[in-house]
Amino acid sequence: MNGANLRLTMAQALVRHLAAQQVRDADSGELKPLFGGVFAIFGHGNVAALGEALYAERDRLPTYRAHNEQAMANAAIGYAKAHMRRHMMAVTTSIGPGATNLVTSAALAHVNRLPVLLLPGDIFASRAPDPVLQQLEDFADGTVSVNDCLRPVSRYFDRIVKPEQLLTALPRALHVLTDSALCGPVTLALPQDVQAEGWDWPQSFFAQHEHHFRRRAPGADEIAAAARVLRNARRPVLIAGGGALYAGAGAALRSFADAHDVPVAETQGGKGALTWQHPLQLGAAGVCGSSAANGLLADADVVLAVGTRLQDFTTGSNALYRGAQIVALNVNGYDARKGGGPEILADAGLGLQALSAALGDWRADPVWCERAEREAGAWRKIVDAITGRRELPDGTLPYDGEVIGAVQRSCPDSARDDVVVCAAGTLPAELEKLWRTATPGGYHVEYGYSCMGYEIAGGLGAKLAHPTREVIVMLGDGSYLMLNSEIATSVMLGLKLIIILLDNRGFGCIDRLSQACGGAPFNNMWDDCVHGPDGAPAIDFAAHARALGAEAEHVRSIAQLEAALARARAATHTYLIAIDTDHRRTTEAGGCWWEVAVPEVSERAAVRQARRDYEIAKLQQRPAAAGKVP
Repeated sequence: MNGANLRLTMAQALVRHLAAQQVRDADSGELKPLFGGVFAIFGHGNVAALGEALYAERDRLPTYRAHNEQAMANAAIGYAKAHMRRHMMAVTTSIGPGATNLVTSAALAHVNRLPVLLLPGDIFASRAPDPVLQQLEDFADGTVSVNDCLRPVSRYFDRIVKPEQLLTALPRALHVLTDSALCGPVTLALPQDVQAEGWDWPQSFFAQHEHHFRRRAPGADEIAAAARVLRNARRPVLIAGGGALYAGAGAALRSFADAHDVPVAETQGGKGALTWQHPLQLGAAGVCGSSAANGLLADADVVLAVGTRLQDFTTGSNALYRGAQIVALNVNGYDARKGGGPEILADAGLGLQALSAALGDWRADPVWCERAEREAGAWRKIVDAITGRRELPDGTLPYDGEVIGAVQRSCPDSARDDVVVCAAGTLPAELEKLWRTATPGGYHVEYGYSCMGYEIAGGLGAKLAHPTREVIVMLGDGSYLMLNSEIATSVMLGLKLIIILLDNRGFGCIDRLSQACGGAPFNNMWDDCVHGPDGAPAIDFAAHARALGAEAEHVRSIAQLEAALARARAATHTYLIAIDTDHRRTTEAGGCWWEVAVPEVSERAAVRQARRDYEIAKLQQRPAAAGKVP
């Protein structure tokens, strides 16, 4: 102690500062920690100084051990997503492969606008022992370490080479993590010798600090411009993106739809912002979209894009609603600008309220509203038919839609707060079309980065955020084989997951995509890969999950799956159910074109035909210049 200052290492100061950050709970109004804890895999570069600091604060800032650095970062991201970005976690690794394992997760968080604080260890700032174990040496730049790989996938990056730099770096980092427009991953690279250095810190640096998530109000001129466009519209459609959920704008969205008879479509990120039972809820938009949403979007004259970054899966590679003018309501100017039309830079809820007030008694054309309700109702009947219980012919493997139906039916009416988690392959498309959620946050699918291997780790993060809710992870055998280690972490932490593994013996989604582009079956399914003398492996996923500590079983039919789901719901530990599925069958209803470049030159007739079809489809795209309608 030196007067009013406190002598601590840089690592101790960092941990104490994080532990002092608070946020008011949206439901109870109580002050709660901003950080739910720290995921850590210790190695040289973070075990000594940062490990000691975390141990001292373990009651205020829990430390969780994981089994893979990418997976634990994915879990931290899943935690933030489940909390609608109002709570988050930090992640720390060693200096070498542990740090570079974070790059994929940082990109995932960046693309999805989700907060996570990455604290990789770094090499010695003194350079006295260079080169240390795992140190990358750049022959032309002595300041480079592997952590520089994280620069392009971080919203804010800093390397702390003197302890006192935390006084400015941490407030900047926290601003990015809690700002609705800037939100994304932050990296603070921590040289291992600097972590251990002592410094006299002002005690005010460790005082409890309450963060306020500011809601940006729209400008009057922006609202007026958008209202002029909508008043002249007869066939509008609103697309709800993830920003509508993160802003808590569900009530404002429903009020807007009801007041102005505007049908609503949704993105992967925005699913659940408007309950599926609403008569103007069209379902998903775009490549994974419903026939109702895509039919109306194709004929829309105005699209009101709320909290969406207008990814190609939502826009049908900018060909789905080519004739519509886009009005963008987004807190992020970069995303709002993509539509090429009027922009409202504002919180989704505040923006919808202001726009509704400016529109007064304006409503969409009654004929349009009637069509929307009719087609939305027809789509719900299609979903009923696909997901309803029915017998399959002997020898017929189920496909994803039938498995989804069984999982959805297994949820009792008293437990409609299930959280379904998914990320990559065919399942996100089928889930976006078929899964029904009336609860914001009940649909947790990472499809901005479509990261195989996110599923189990993301489910762990969601369960850590909502321990009383049933978290159901759905994934394919490809994703499972890529990253399954956090099953062991879920067992260790007592955080039960229900994992539904659909085994189609390969990368079924990409196999279909390849053949749709004229390609031959090649290197995707087990049967189409190079094999050794014993052929493709027969993998017992249930046995593998049991080896990691979970309960598990393999089932051979939808009826057996339903019985297993009852056992899984009654279980107290993580429970995996594996089922063989047919990757060749998919939900034919809905969907639209997606641009995947087809080779211009090929000796194969199927590829040449696919190229001709591709060139014709490209003629329907909106012009690239600012996305403006000609």
